[in-house]
Amino acid sequence: MQDTEEEFLNLRLSIIDTGGGKKRKRREDLNPCTQLGGDEGKKLIAFLQLRDQMLKLDPKQGGVEKGKGLHLIHLLLVLATAVDEKKVGLAAENLSELYKCVALNGDSIQRVAAYFADGLAARLLTRRSPFYDMIMKPPTTDEEFAAFTELYRASPYYQFAHFTANQAIFEAFEEEEEHNSRSLHVIDFDVSYGFQWPSLIQSLSEKATSSSCRISLRITGYGRSLDELIETETRLASFAKGCHNLDFEFEGLLRGSKPISLCVRKKETVVVNLVLYLHTLTSAWQISETLKSVYSLNPSLVILVEQEGSRSNPSFLSRFMESLHYFAAMFDSLDDCLPPDSVERLCIEKNHFGKEIKDMVNCERGEECHLRYERLETWKDRMESIGFQGVSLSSRSLSQAKLLLKIRSHCSQLEFDGGCGGFKVVERDGGRGLSLGWQDRYLITASAWHCQ
Repeated sequence: MQDTEEEFLNLRLSIIDTGGGKKRKRREDLNPCTQLGGDEGKKLIAFLQLRDQMLKLDPKQGGVEKGKGLHLIHLLLVLATAVDEKKVGLAAENLSELYKCVALNGDSIQRVAAYFADGLAARLLTRRSPFYDMIMKPPTTDEEFAAFTELYRASPYYQFAHFTANQAIFEAFEEEEEHNSRSLHVIDFDVSYGFQWPSLIQSLSEKATSSSCRISLRITGYGRSLDELIETETRLASFAKGCHNLDFEFEGLLRGSKPISLCVRKKETVVVNLVLYLHTLTSAWQISETLKSVYSLNPSLVILVEQEGSRSNPSFLSRFMESLHYFAAMFDSLDDCLPPDSVERLCIEKNHFGKEIKDMVNCERGEECHLRYERLETWKDRMESIGFQGVSLSSRSLSQAKLLLKIRSHCSQLEFDGGCGGFKVVERDGGRGLSLGWQDRYLITASAWHCQ
């Protein structure tokens, strides 16, 4: 509760009851399922028409006036409270006001507010409503892949995660080089089309070529579908063919397969890659059981990378506020990466972040879409409770992260080890964690672990 109050203070806002002295409506009258006819139905049609206008707003109109950003945030919080309390009339009025101000092609606060408004509008509707399907229609597989690809190219977000993880993996292999038969086995719990691995393949190939000794790399990757795994294997095998003195092998497994079935060979360095995976598990029990299975493999190193956030609170308003802060920073950071009229940015926000925002707003406690984002301190407690011990990330990891930001940051001031400029990289937990941040907000954190 204290964290929630502090978030309100940080925003310099307060939720005001705009109901005045009106009589309290009966609880059944506040049920959205009964409020879609009559005047409430007209309000629904009105704000959906405004939503359609928002989608077509000309970006050349410019952003919101100075000081209006706080007004948008205030409207969102009033709306979230009204939706959570099933005050349909008040919610519809605030939605109408919001849709007059937001725009998918506006400034960062207009854009992020647009997706949160959509999520709240869908939450107000029943899931049987055709309007719900219209708002919540998910992107196609191709659209999701395109959005992921564009984000990977434009922002340091995913590259920071992958390059930091790969540097730690490479160093773990080098430490055991005398007795690992120059063999490395990476077990990736979410291979995600294999975007992480070309840089590691390249690094190992260069090492093998310089020493004239072959290196064997085996990747066991868990994927969401057979098509994803086939595509990943094809892409990585094709890349590895051009790398001299490197033997490459890929084995794909569908997510849900038991880790106990993994084949671990003698005299190979085994590394488990948990990059943006654990938060997708829907319960603390599942996370604990997964970590126990990983521990039983006795890997040389475990890489953990997760978004920084505390969005597992059962309170809808707490999750909403935490998500609003996080995605406001993400959308703001994209202004540094892509020009104002960027089609790529619209693709990223609509089919990647927008989907995540709307799913978060519409999920209830216990549902599969309820992603378990936590802060570094929480993940540390979980890892240590299983028996893992933190490993310091090397100075090379820090230098590499700083170099990445210099390459990828386009117009903002960089900050290292603190400050409130644009992108920043910060060492945490005595060097055992490395975070990428935007201004005063941590976005994503990498840490490394081994079995005690």
